[in-house]
Amino acid sequence: MFKRILIANRGEIAVRIIRACMEMNIESVAVYSTADKDSLHVKLATKSICIGPARAADSYLNMDAIITAAQVMECDALHPGFGFLSENSTFVRKCNEAGITFIGPTADAMDALGNKAAARKMMMKAGVPVVPGSDGPVADYSKLEKIAKKIGYPVLIKASAGGGGRGMRRVYKPEDLKKLFDEAKAETMACFNDDEMYLEKLIVNPRHIEFQILADEHGNVIHLGERDCSIQRKNQKLIEESPCMYINDDLRKSMGKAAVAAAKAANYTNAGTVEFVLDEKNHYYFIEMNTRIQVEHGVTEAVTGIDLIKQQIRIAFHEPLKTRQKDVNIKGHAMECRINAEDPAKNFMANTGKITFLNVPGGPGVRVDTLLYNGYETSPFYDSMMAKIIVHAPTRLETIRRMRRALLELVTDGIKTNGDFDYLLLHHPDFIKGNYNVSFIEEHLDEILSWDKAASEYPEDNE
Repeated sequence: MFKRILIANRGEIAVRIIRACMEMNIESVAVYSTADKDSLHVKLATKSICIGPARAADSYLNMDAIITAAQVMECDALHPGFGFLSENSTFVRKCNEAGITFIGPTADAMDALGNKAAARKMMMKAGVPVVPGSDGPVADYSKLEKIAKKIGYPVLIKASAGGGGRGMRRVYKPEDLKKLFDEAKAETMACFNDDEMYLEKLIVNPRHIEFQILADEHGNVIHLGERDCSIQRKNQKLIEESPCMYINDDLRKSMGKAAVAAAKAANYTNAGTVEFVLDEKNHYYFIEMNTRIQVEHGVTEAVTGIDLIKQQIRIAFHEPLKTRQKDVNIKGHAMECRINAEDPAKNFMANTGKITFLNVPGGPGVRVDTLLYNGYETSPFYDSMMAKIIVHAPTRLETIRRMRRALLELVTDGIKTNGDFDYLLLHHPDFIKGNYNVSFIEEHLDEILSWDKAASEYPEDNE
């Protein structure tokens, strides 16, 4: 097994990987920027090394600094976590050239799936359902206009290299197409230095369903069930759960089979996530594959009992999967709430501050992945996600109630979070019934914000 792994990330995911390393008797090396010198992952790792100043481009996105750190610290492997360089094929190749094992898929698989237009063509060839749209990238407006007219409005302009909702625009009327196309191209160039775009039919108010897959280097590919990630705000996931109460066993089997086919088509290895949209008639369509561990991976761990980070490490060490598809059993129900340092009352404006008192939820069926500790000062330089609360219970209603209890226990004096907003959302009758899609927060935002948590003015659920 690997002797020492460098974690090329920060925050709660770095802490999560360090904990897996501890349990596998593997030494861990934390990298950090000057802004993160007092961060929890630095304190928990076996060793740590500074890789640059606060700006991510000069530290966590600095490939040469990270690889040099891995060499200096004599690491034989590197885990990228999510975000930053986790889906950068150039970084994977640099790791390989330096003799450092990258814990994730190959650079070729990343290239094949990282360009969403190319991935779309690959899935069509593999027989995986895709949303109607362009066959590949669309370089000029006149071609875009013809395709939009052919498939019919509304349409969705998407960036081939996009992610996190960047470079994406919904177009409902032909007269808006040119303006929004130019906007999307400019945004994706600014974010990804790539303005290649493609077009899809907009599936109005779908559910966002993703399947977790594991694939080893010996030809074994399995899926670990689905996560419903439809509760989103501005294309950013907020609450995820598994299993999805909206799909039946036959549909689950079909989607899982398609997810495995997608991974095999790309010669994929390690952990990955195949994402689908599901329309109101239960037709599903491939939208993309994330070539990394997901923020919400803990939900799948809760219902399957399989540690995904440890599986990633074992696969990277060339070990075969010991679990076969028939061995995967989904037990109970799990849910995750992302806790962001933001103020919902002020249009979810991000905020920073010093944690003067912290109480982390606990008790039966509650797990908290976080970077916070008493006295920690949050940074304005990075993502606002401070924690993930993951709960598990026998039924969905018990899971919802357990999550409410956990959110009530959460105290983060010194900074504002969206914890109270999540708590109120979990009382909405439509959420309790599972009657929601990707537009849920947009449609109910004012209603949820109007409820008073202290006065208990929200609706109550019934058995």
